[in-house]
Amino acid sequence: MNQVNESIPQEFILLGFSDRPWLELPLFVVFLVSYILTIFGNLTIILVSYLDPKLHTPMYFFLTNLMLVNICSTRKVISYGGCVAQLFIFLALGSTECLLLAVMSFDRFVAICRPLYYSVIMHQRLCLQLAAASWLSGFGNSVLQSTWTLQMPLCGHREVDHFFCEVPALLKLSCVDTTANEAELFFISVLFLLIPVTFILISYGFIVQAVLRIQSAKGRRKAFGTCGSHLIVVSLFYGTAIYMYLQPPSPNSKDRGKMVSLFYGIITPMLNPLIYTLRNKDVKGAFRSCILKSK
Repeated sequence: MNQVNESIPQEFILLGFSDRPWLELPLFVVFLVSYILTIFGNLTIILVSYLDPKLHTPMYFFLTNLMLVNICSTRKVISYGGCVAQLFIFLALGSTECLLLAVMSFDRFVAICRPLYYSVIMHQRLCLQLAAASWLSGFGNSVLQSTWTLQMPLCGHREVDHFFCEVPALLKLSCVDTTANEAELFFISVLFLLIPVTFILISYGFIVQAVLRIQSAKGRRKAFGTCGSHLIVVSLFYGTAIYMYLQPPSPNSKDRGKMVSLFYGIITPMLNPLIYTLRNKDVKGAFRSCILKSK
């Protein structure tokens, strides 16, 4: 019983950037501003998409799901239960976002490459099924990874060299060989990162071919414009996540890993609503209409 008690700490110490104390105040300000903008921006898009009938389309249905993921993912001592909850939620929402971005690329593929069949293919039932599959798969993956990670004996170690509870950081606390867990993490990362991003690249390969066959320059700009926001978000999210989870472990990459996690966990959710609104005339028009109606 004593061994069990020693292997599961009552609380964890999140080291964060404690070795660079001059960073803590600027990062606190960045975190606070990011959380406020993330909540306000994502809630605004969800509300506008709900209120404007012109935005009741598959594209904005999936965008609303993406904003829900972003708004929930906001995160020196943390309790063991708090760390477990943080680990589970972060994994679930990150995995769900991976799949939702792939689903959104499929929606753009159908809209541009099969425009005459768009309403037939992307019917409401399919949209609900794709969204539900993304959420269920994301939370299922989180249950598996969280369970495997938390089963590792910690032998009283409680200093997490990160600023939140994430699988790679928690595996480093284990006092036994974690090779099998690291292999499992790599395999899951391939499933939820490389396969979706490959699907997205293939979809956009067909999209580019279809757009280039459009005769008018205005038509080509409009087609590319509908995909531009999604491509920017895909690049930001997958680029940082792949760097974090699919690079070989290295002692020199510790601080870089923290900064990358900071980017895709906090900065990217803040930028997403800005990217989708600044580049999207429909959302900006709907936002203006909502403001005028409220006056």
